[in-house]
Amino acid sequence: MKFTQPRLPYTPDALMPVISPATIEYHYGKHERAYIDTLNKLIEGTEYADMPLEDIIVKSEGKLFNNASQAWNHIFYFFQFSPDGLKEPSGKLRKKIEEQFGSLDDFKKKFEEAGATLFGSGWVWLAADKEGNLSIIPAGNAGNPLTQNLQPIMVFDVWEHAYYLDYQNLRAEYLHRLWDIVDWDVIESRYGE
Repeated sequence: MKFTQPRLPYTPDALMPVISPATIEYHYGKHERAYIDTLNKLIEGTEYADMPLEDIIVKSEGKLFNNASQAWNHIFYFFQFSPDGLKEPSGKLRKKIEEQFGSLDDFKKKFEEAGATLFGSGWVWLAADKEGNLSIIPAGNAGNPLTQNLQPIMVFDVWEHAYYLDYQNLRAEYLHRLWDIVDWDVIESRYGE
């Protein structure tokens, strides 16, 4: 198998009470594993077999794109959290957020609104262009800013399986609570790439 599921950098109960161990087990343990397993089957013996995952996302479509992007998106999502990470951005990312959105609080409100109002399932992304300008991008299904030649910086998952066990239909509350576990050290490192 080419792609493997990385071990999370925290225990299943570490993100409580924002994300429960049951959600970690179900969402990362089962959903993410299924995407990776399906992706590996789909690329076997094809031109995609030796490509990096990011290239598969950009060059594929249909079932292959969906599984490749969902595999990548979930790792990106789960690896931006920490129970004791940096609680606010600083440096050039903080400056850019304030320049483009007015304040960190204004940015958070806009980001949450983009996720809460996305119809159906998908993701809400913070992405940067080559000049470092930021965009909030709501994307349905397996959408990923890589397909728009943008650098993903942060993402909140708005598929129901991401929050339904812990929040039922309260998507907006789930989105608001995620700020308590975002590790801005991780987000800043992604912005600096």
